Amino acid sequence: MNAIAQKPSAPKQFGPKRSGRAALFILGASAFALAGCQEEQTQASAFPDEASCRAQASPGGWFTEQDCAEAFAEAAVLHEETAPRYESREVCEAEHGVGACGADSVSQGGSGGIFMPLFVGYMMGQALGGGRVMSQPVIRTPGGFSTPDGGTKIGNLNSSGRITTGAFQKSAVTKGQPPMTKAFVAQRGGFGNSGGVRAGG
Repeated sequence: MNAIAQKPSAPKQFGPKRSGRAALFILGASAFALAGCQEEQTQASAFPDEASCRAQASPGGWFTEQDCAEAFAEAAVLHEETAPRYESREVCEAEHGVGACGADSVSQGGSGGIFMPLFVGYMMGQALGGGRVMSQPVIRTPGGFSTPDGGTKIGNLNSSGRITTGAFQKSAVTKGQPPMTKAFVAQRGGFGNSGGVRAGG
């Protein structure tokens, strides 16, 4: 089974309101697990790409091929807005792995002086009450994957199960903000240990 841990976090700008931040650890290839959390849960799945999602979609399931396409497009936009940004490739790769980072073509006029982890997948969830499907981008971290702020950690993509709805809250916007420096990352104890990604000049 998998384990979940909670840590406090400032309220985000998107998704259901909640009181804390839950971190999800997927240790198996096909299961989410929850423990010690009173937040509402929903069905969720994580995929490396849109094609993998479409392959598992079905008319009788909780998501369709159209949901896969819409969730992927939303996750791509959220990644551009909220992925952590670093002052150099070296700092980024130290947090996310060698080859897991690319130059940010958005911030600072595309100067290439800022680096961010690559968009490697997405997580989608069933909105409570039968609403629209929720989405979150997924980036690589040592030993697995996570949402942009590190609040939800995933051991494997192509996994599904139940997760707290708060995992789909939008991470803090980093687009256009100063990138994190090596000293700042060291001060907060590494990616995901600060209760949310934030800029650090």
